[in-house]
Amino acid sequence: MLKSSMHINSRGHLEIGGCDTVKIARQYGTPLYVIDEELLRKNCRSFYNGFKKDYPGNEVIYASKAFMTTAICKIIEEENLGLDVVSGGELYTALKADFPVKNIYFHGNNKSSEELTMALEYNIGCIIVDNWFELNMLNELSFKMKKKPNIYLRISPGVEAHTHEYIKTGQIDSKFGFPLFNGDALDAIKYALTLENINLRGLHCHIGSQIFSYDSYKAEIDIMMNFLKKVKEHTGWEVDELDLGGGFGIAYVDEDDPQPIELIAREIMKSVEEYSTNLNIKMPRIIVEPGRSIIGNAGTTLYTVGAIKNIPGVRKYVAVDGGMADNIRTALYGAKYNAIVANKARKINLEKVSIAGKCCESGDMLIWDIELPQLESGDIIAVTCTGAYNYSMASNYNRLPRPAAVLVNNGESDLIVARETYEDLVKNDVIPNRLLNENKKIINY
Repeated sequence: MLKSSMHINSRGHLEIGGCDTVKIARQYGTPLYVIDEELLRKNCRSFYNGFKKDYPGNEVIYASKAFMTTAICKIIEEENLGLDVVSGGELYTALKADFPVKNIYFHGNNKSSEELTMALEYNIGCIIVDNWFELNMLNELSFKMKKKPNIYLRISPGVEAHTHEYIKTGQIDSKFGFPLFNGDALDAIKYALTLENINLRGLHCHIGSQIFSYDSYKAEIDIMMNFLKKVKEHTGWEVDELDLGGGFGIAYVDEDDPQPIELIAREIMKSVEEYSTNLNIKMPRIIVEPGRSIIGNAGTTLYTVGAIKNIPGVRKYVAVDGGMADNIRTALYGAKYNAIVANKARKINLEKVSIAGKCCESGDMLIWDIELPQLESGDIIAVTCTGAYNYSMASNYNRLPRPAAVLVNNGESDLIVARETYEDLVKNDVIPNRLLNENKKIINY
């Protein structure tokens, strides 16, 4: 099924953003990440209109771990969204893109002293504190540097969203946050309020990723709003800002059925208002952190077909020039994808095949059992909805250079990540001098 941003041109080729994917595959090479700028901006505006348009105090923060480059930072800034970073590297990227520091939020469950120092030096907007160790370290660093950063405390609310085991983050058994159930969360708030070198501005929580049901968010809101009431009763402090995290799902395959963002936003804000009134507490500003739901469906990866192996009565394998090195999600999560043969986009599906990667791993599969037109070596396969976590989690396994990424819009394509070269692969390698001794003998066993 074609996304609304895709078209088939007169040559029967797939177009994205007005660009012929077969043409740009030849121009830039494959594998190639293609980002549809129009759809990316449309997704940003859906969140802005849903959460912020009628509630100017709210914030929408792009979770940059999904896909981050300096060009993406520029688009996020232009769309009036904030930026969520989770490492010194992501923060550095944002700074290199001149992203407004007041709109940067720093996550992470094990921030180093160097990373926190960097955040303090640049006076970023907010640091989300994950644990006791970080809270004390940040307080000490702030004292030494004569800073007073805004912080949220990350709360683990105990909600288990219906998602993959590895991407559930809000449940009781989690590496993230101060647990609510055992009193840690309330104790952390009481302690943070006594610290002179930080400004406790709000609370954060996150319940998982690829969530389709509003029920999960409803449970999160119920728990957190009642906790805000408890915090007020025990400390007198009324929480100004409540960050509900992200996790909004997208449709990777036909059976996925996410709700429109505007509808989810309306339900979330309605619930927060009702709880605020019924519990007689101040209505907090709401912050959300979409990542996948902004960039996921805006991305497509182009591959070139190489070897084809048919095992009669078993399976037909079609190998492409990428795989788990540029998309680990199938191997890691059992993720499912759709694909289109870009140069045969009008052809009828005639056979069931499985798309295999080129890494030296049996598990290097991109798509199992998909109906496609008859394939030949040299065909271009477009795997859809690869904008989130594909480039971010890409590796050099088997010493494969990471792919290039292009931004397409109105028939124009622009490089936003250059393709790595073989020279890039060895530029950080070092051979110790003792191994360079010309007279050194080869050891025979």
